[in-house]
Amino acid sequence: MIKRFLFDEVSRYLDHKNALIITGMRQVGKTTLMKQLYKQVNGPKLWYDFENPLDMMYFENINYDAIYEVLKKEANADKKRIYIFIDEIQNYPDITKIIKYHIDKYKVKYVVTGSSYYYLKNLFPESLSGRKFLFVLRPLSFREYLFFNGKTDKREQGNDINYKLTTSFVTYKKHETDYYSFLEYGGFPEVVTTVDVKTKKLILKNIFSSIFEKDIKILSDIKDIRELRDLILLLVPRTGNILDVTKISHELGINRVKIYSYLELLQGVFFIRLVPKFSQSIDRTIAGGRKVYFSDTGLLNIIGRVNDGQLFENAVSNQLSNYGELSFYNKRGVSEIDFILNKKVAFEVKLKASEGDLKKLGKNAAELNLKEYYLVSKNFSETGRTLFPMFL
Repeated sequence: MIKRFLFDEVSRYLDHKNALIITGMRQVGKTTLMKQLYKQVNGPKLWYDFENPLDMMYFENINYDAIYEVLKKEANADKKRIYIFIDEIQNYPDITKIIKYHIDKYKVKYVVTGSSYYYLKNLFPESLSGRKFLFVLRPLSFREYLFFNGKTDKREQGNDINYKLTTSFVTYKKHETDYYSFLEYGGFPEVVTTVDVKTKKLILKNIFSSIFEKDIKILSDIKDIRELRDLILLLVPRTGNILDVTKISHELGINRVKIYSYLELLQGVFFIRLVPKFSQSIDRTIAGGRKVYFSDTGLLNIIGRVNDGQLFENAVSNQLSNYGELSFYNKRGVSEIDFILNKKVAFEVKLKASEGDLKKLGKNAAELNLKEYYLVSKNFSETGRTLFPMFL
């Protein structure tokens, strides 16, 4: 099985005392990643799937010492450390208490997956503070897309963007077709590795249905699921735009408080990303209108259609988010910057960059005292400080 880039980072902590929690959207490969980690372990180890009620029974005893004794016997551990792998922990919330107890008393190593941060943030209380490392597995980056399709043998992973400002036209054209496919069908591993276009679309529809059925319906108390569906449909044409919650509330006939809770839920299950306004003040960053983007362009295209500029900007937002926190700058519609990464680097997204775009971006970045700024161009351009999305 091809390993996700996150594998290298997570595997570093297999011997650490803390529990490892892998979360993210459905169908991004969390279970596969955990199986690869399972194979990496040489000591006593056990695997449980909490979608199977029989597996859950091992952890239902109120005596946590008794649970440990059963696990030790099952793993033939004797005095060795036990590694416990659990898939879909959100199906049994009480597991967190057991994890804490077993870590503190028996140094048991837990590696678990959960499908929704919205639920996990409530599932893991403060009692597990200092006892867990949380990792988010996203849809494939474009670098991973190339790796999964055998277009590169490099596992180029890192927390820094590979700034390639001198890319030749030949190098750009080499990956242009692949990037257009990435824009259209997104980064879910099964979609990426499927050749047939009709099958790709069918898989995406099934993923959307799975998110609705398993994450949204089960993990929330929404009574009228049609309200949430209608909100999602309304968000599609607003991709890359600042949300006006009051206007959305009027259009849907739903109060603003409920709209905010729906947006929080959609962001919590990794369905959308809400990008805040840039500010040096933490309080002001949280306040005000936020831009909306979908976490996968393939899902976005299945739900509805947006123009080329919106689709490209959405893809770039997903790519840049792999390197840190995003915000945007908008000064009364007079000057704006599409993305600011980690409050340090400005990016303006264009279908084709020009010298005028670069000059304007430089001026806007100077207003915020940002010394680093770049254009991101979908089409090839020889404009200075221009990055191409296939190298982000």
